[in-house]
Amino acid sequence: MKTTLRIFYKPWRRALRTWDQVSIYLPVVLMGALALGTYWLVRNSPVFSAQEAAKAAKHEIDYYMRKFTIKSFGETGQLKSEIYGVEGRHYRDSDTLEIDQPRILSISDAGRPVTSTGNRALSNGDGSEVQLMGNARVVREAAAGIDGKVLPRLEFQGEFLHAFVNEERVKSHLPVVLIRGADRFTGDTFAYDNMTGIAELKGRVKGQLVPGVRVVLGR
Repeated sequence: MKTTLRIFYKPWRRALRTWDQVSIYLPVVLMGALALGTYWLVRNSPVFSAQEAAKAAKHEIDYYMRKFTIKSFGETGQLKSEIYGVEGRHYRDSDTLEIDQPRILSISDAGRPVTSTGNRALSNGDGSEVQLMGNARVVREAAAGIDGKVLPRLEFQGEFLHAFVNEERVKSHLPVVLIRGADRFTGDTFAYDNMTGIAELKGRVKGQLVPGVRVVLGR
């Protein structure tokens, strides 16, 4: 009986000793298995490219406005601009406002009002940059200049006018008609800077030069 117990006891002790030795490395083995599993998941997870991410930001309208008026004021409370439209559509991705039948009033730091109209307009978020499309028209009424002299009425007409309100600039890559007082000029392309009083017409230019506005004729 005693001999039989010794025969089965020795293998059992060896098994326990082996298990104790193996259990010391068990946490290391488990950590290695976890690391391999994490690596496999990362490698096999779907990757979204920059192009796919860009597609997620679709050029969609997030809100409409109808027969609306938007006014902005300066730090001292003076009116800086007023935008009216029959309908407006705002695009979140570009923060732009598309306006049907716009009428935009902008007032310069010197207090000179400028009115812009067209069939359609595209304005950036703060209204400092406006693109007028279809029967575009920008008008600066006659006003007194810094030196006290009267500035004649100034008007631009064309199918496309790009106005930079804060910089008081207007340009177009399409033909434009410039009317200053009773005089009239036309050109294939156009740029005007109200700060310098310089109008630049290029292409087939026709018109008459008058004092007060310097017109640069291009080829």
